[in-house]
Amino acid sequence: MNFKVEKVGDVVVIGVGLQRATLNEAEEFKKTLLTHIDAGTTKLVVDLSACEFIDSTFLGALVVTLKKITQNRGDLKLVGFQPAVQSMFELTRMYRIFEAFKTKDDAVNSFQATGTK
Repeated sequence: MNFKVEKVGDVVVIGVGLQRATLNEAEEFKKTLLTHIDAGTTKLVVDLSACEFIDSTFLGALVVTLKKITQNRGDLKLVGFQPAVQSMFELTRMYRIFEAFKTKDDAVNSFQATGTK
C-alpha cells in the first residue's frame, strides 16, 4: 500500500510513502516490517524521506521492530529525515537508539562496514 519494499543484496529497504506517518498507518507498517523479520531478514533499512511528519505511534512501531530484529541478531537503520522528523527524533532522544543516514546507499553500505549479519 504505502510501503515500497526493495532488496539491495541481502538488505531489505522499506520506503515509507507517506507524507504524514501516523496512528492510522502504524499497525500496517509494523506488520510489514515484522513479516520481513519473521522471514529471516536481519538487515533492514527504513527510508523516511517522503515523511514530513511522524507521530509517536509510528515511532513506537519502529522501536518494536528494532527490538525484534536485534533479538534476531540483526539491525534496523533509518534514512531520509526531513526537518520535522529530525526534530521528533531529537526531542524523543531516539537518535541515540537508531542509526540514521543521509542516503539510502550510505545506510545499505553501512551493513558491510559493520559486518552485521
